[in-house]
Amino acid sequence: MTATLFIEGAKRSFGFAWLLLCVALTIHVIDEALTDFLSVYNPAIKALRRRFPLLPLPVFSFRVWLGGLSGAIVLAFGVTPLAFGGSGFAVAAAYPLGILMIGNALGHMGASIYRKRFMPGVYSSPLLFLASVYLLVCAEGIRHAV
Repeated sequence: MTATLFIEGAKRSFGFAWLLLCVALTIHVIDEALTDFLSVYNPAIKALRRRFPLLPLPVFSFRVWLGGLSGAIVLAFGVTPLAFGGSGFAVAAAYPLGILMIGNALGHMGASIYRKRFMPGVYSSPLLFLASVYLLVCAEGIRHAV
């Protein structure tokens, strides 16, 4: 009985962590859109591609960028029921997603420190960072609970 309650609690925590990351990512994309992220991203990518022509980094129009991220967010929200059920797929997906979002958040914060000004997307980066760390902690918790 106690083990079952522990596992159910781990599933609930993991599901909540997944949902929290989805919300944090939504807020982050809104932050980027409102602070004109592409006006910084696209010129930086063009400069990198001039320097390293084989680097396959895309330049985006606003519509394609927002559409792609919106689709990814809808897909992530769609996985939420699986996360609350403790699905192995959701747990496995949490690791690369969490690590990628930690890198994303740190990139915005690091660029702001380096450039000595608030860069697009930095306002929501701490929330994205914390939600990502929490997701990874809960993924570990559920992995060890089952």
